[in-house]
Amino acid sequence: MASYVTKDGLDKMKVELEQLETIERPKITQQIAEARDKGDLSENAEYDAAKEAQGMLEMKISKLKDMIINSKVIDETQLDTSKVSILTTVRLKNNATKAEQKFTLVPDNESDLKAGKISVNTPIAKGLLGKVVGETADIVLPNGNKLSFEVLEITL
Repeated sequence: MASYVTKDGLDKMKVELEQLETIERPKITQQIAEARDKGDLSENAEYDAAKEAQGMLEMKISKLKDMIINSKVIDETQLDTSKVSILTTVRLKNNATKAEQKFTLVPDNESDLKAGKISVNTPIAKGLLGKVVGETADIVLPNGNKLSFEVLEITL
């Protein structure tokens, strides 16, 4: 199944994969060789730990390769800012507190709350998708709390 990413998101995954394959993999291989040189492998905790770390690393590399292969880069020039969608930045007013907030809706692997980027799969983002300026989004959170936002602006 295709996973939508930005070009920056895809580039970050490729850089991470390169780092895992060229730096981390040789480092673990070296640790295994050093542990093997210490003698009896049946009672060698360092060897067991290094082999386990190798297995985890190979699993991470495999998962990252799959994500890269199955990624579909979103063409930002084709996005419609008349409604809230992935990669749009939406300025909202919390109807209860009257406070304004700004979020950019991004793919799961690119979310960063400190930077104002929330995954399109969060309850708030799901409640905002498809809304237009002036529309109200009434959102029920998993804990049962309710939020109400007015969409003030949608941009890229």
